[in-house]
Amino acid sequence: MDVVQGGPSAGDDAAAGQAGDAGGTAAAPRSRAAWHTLAGAPARAVGRQIARLPLAVRVIGGVALWAVAYHYWLPVATWLAQDVLRLGDGRLGAALEFFIYDTVKVLLLLTIVVFGIGVVRSYFSPERTRALLRGRREATGNVMAASLGIVTPFCSCSAVPLFIGFVEAGIPLGVTLSFLIAAPMVNEIALVLLYGLFGWKVAALYLVTGLLIAMVAGWVIGRLKMERHIQEWVLEVRMGETATGESLDWTARVGYAWQAVKDIVGRVWLYVAIGIAVGAAIHGYVPENFMAGIMGEGAWWSVPLAVLFGIPMYSNAAGIIPIVEALLEKGAALGTVLAFMMAVIALSLPETIILKRVLKWPLIATFLGVVGAGIMFVGYLFNLAL
Repeated sequence: MDVVQGGPSAGDDAAAGQAGDAGGTAAAPRSRAAWHTLAGAPARAVGRQIARLPLAVRVIGGVALWAVAYHYWLPVATWLAQDVLRLGDGRLGAALEFFIYDTVKVLLLLTIVVFGIGVVRSYFSPERTRALLRGRREATGNVMAASLGIVTPFCSCSAVPLFIGFVEAGIPLGVTLSFLIAAPMVNEIALVLLYGLFGWKVAALYLVTGLLIAMVAGWVIGRLKMERHIQEWVLEVRMGETATGESLDWTARVGYAWQAVKDIVGRVWLYVAIGIAVGAAIHGYVPENFMAGIMGEGAWWSVPLAVLFGIPMYSNAAGIIPIVEALLEKGAALGTVLAFMMAVIALSLPETIILKRVLKWPLIATFLGVVGAGIMFVGYLFNLAL
């Protein structure tokens, strides 16, 4: 009887507890939702205040903010790596600092380039753009693109954002590839170094051969008609957005460009991060002495081997110059070292990973093969001439 009498009481307590638990469980999501709403209120308030500003103020302010972030990101990245994270000067520290800096730098470049090209594209439909370019000889387009690449201080991964904008805008594939090759390959820093070490003839030969590689490789790939190996999402953007033209007002053009930023950056940011992570690992852990020992040989196979070793690496001209000087001091042949340098800055593995988001493997393989053959030609030419 005592048990029977105590049973209902315990059951009531249990039921009350369960009800309380249920109530607590049901209340928790409401509390979390309320918290998120409360926490997001300041951001929404700031967003509403920004939206009330004149469009010109928002655009100019955004560009100014981008310029400040891009200009000061290097010291900020160094501060984060050395002072905040205390990574030190070891290989891991060098690799992580490289990753922190280049990831943000390339994404900033990607954002501003896509936005700028989006504004320009709002005046020209893809059909109109292609029609204008078809009005010129394709060889002229390759020369113009390669020349533009020479005067832009981009490494291979930094040139990819503008390349994506060219492809997405409907510019012929061969012309875009001429730019992608020339931008990192022919660099003013490399020209100054070669001029200082070997004189103007060697520097001029490097400039001319790099320009020829970019133009000829772009022309060859254009002749192969490999547009079908561009990723479908790029083709869909090109084909689907034909309503742009002179009828749009400025607000619509800015909105069009900002939507392009969200679409394209949202699709490629992960590939950018993965590619730079690979480059950072190689940057921090590949030994220089290993490379110098191989490229110091005078055998015929030293040039293609140097290209093969250079492709997986990643650096801009400024980053590769110390390695080039070290290799030359250790007795490596000039043509072999130049082939290695060109492969590092024009055919990097991180660049290939990023390009995979835009191009399919057959086109990437063709790009690597054609440019690699041109680089080997330059290496043999310098070894024979000097």
